[in-house]
Amino acid sequence: MKTNKTTVILAMIAIISILFCNYSYAETTQSISSEPNLTLYSDAAILIDSATGKVLAEKNSNEKMYPASTTKILTAIIALENCKLDTQITASYDAVMSIPVGYSNAAIQPDETLSLEELLNLFLIHSANEVGMILAEHISGSVENFANLMNQKATEIGCKNTHFTNPSGIHNEEHYSTAYDMALIAQYCMKNETFRSIVSKPSCEVAATDKYEDRYFVNTNDLIRPSSQYYYEYAIGIKTGFTSQAKNCLIAASKKDNMELITVILGAQTTPDGKSARYLDSINLFEYGFNNYKFEEVMSQNETVQEITIKNATKETKNLSLLIKDSISSTVPMNFNSENLDYSIELNENISAPIAEGSTLGKISYNIDGVTYTSDLIASHNVEKFDFILLIGQIILVIVVLIILAKLLSPKRNKKYKRKK
Repeated sequence: MKTNKTTVILAMIAIISILFCNYSYAETTQSISSEPNLTLYSDAAILIDSATGKVLAEKNSNEKMYPASTTKILTAIIALENCKLDTQITASYDAVMSIPVGYSNAAIQPDETLSLEELLNLFLIHSANEVGMILAEHISGSVENFANLMNQKATEIGCKNTHFTNPSGIHNEEHYSTAYDMALIAQYCMKNETFRSIVSKPSCEVAATDKYEDRYFVNTNDLIRPSSQYYYEYAIGIKTGFTSQAKNCLIAASKKDNMELITVILGAQTTPDGKSARYLDSINLFEYGFNNYKFEEVMSQNETVQEITIKNATKETKNLSLLIKDSISSTVPMNFNSENLDYSIELNENISAPIAEGSTLGKISYNIDGVTYTSDLIASHNVEKFDFILLIGQIILVIVVLIILAKLLSPKRNKKYKRKK
């Protein structure tokens, strides 16, 4: 009897566990982002404007996650900033052989020499993990030293919740980041034209060396491959990632008209109908961004924002226009109206003549959807100082001239002149 009761209890626990697991799966695969009409399947995601870094939509974007091979974008930008593209780099035995089984590679051989450009193509397009180790040794002498450099660079970029232990994203409990931090890194990387060019390529080819034959690889990012079911016509990069712990990851960028967006997808699996969540989430985020936002010049360069009067200036130059030094552009909602723009002006203290044209006299700040944009305010023309001493001298001179004229034209003087004659 006791055995039967135990069996029943265990069976009930098993049934409850199954039901609970199914419920949890449904919740995590169809979670709602910060936007009520946007469904995302991934554990974490974010959409930002590439130009300003403004967050347009997000889900768990500040939760620490494993970034897998999306890590490689930071390694690549460090390499681009420290080496020339034609730099010849030789692979060491340790670098090539340190990659765990199951991680992608490009079959680079020990003592094989390739240019930095070739290595970055293999690294960013095919996701060859040994390239990260090769670059780390070349730049910093060791993977450990290079990881320190990576963390320093991430901090400089603005990352708050990121720590890297290796250049390729090989799994490590202490190797983590967030969707937001990875978006900041991607935004920084996309400012480099060489980086942009490489990550936008559908494929790459590396010529044969004395160690290995020709190598040809297609990009692991399906968004930029026309033959893929996930091809997205506006996509221009950037990098995929996968480990069993990190699941599927993707950092992507797309550009439509004059607006460029960046998405980061972390912890993705498949949708209930068996499709890739990382691509669907990224495309859905891009479409949300393009359909609900626009990139607009809010204020134009040299546009007048205020008129001021300089008290100690000459009459001709005392009325001065304050001009915006730099145009201000932002990604704004489709229904945005610049006439309702909230702004504040802060002028320098004790503004007085003389003032040179183009001098900075203050600044203007705009608040657009919680983001502050600023520009210097400059003088529209030269302002000449009013010279009081010169004025007094001119007045005295005028008085003297008037006195002389008065004497010359006085009647008495004319009469005396006639008598003498």
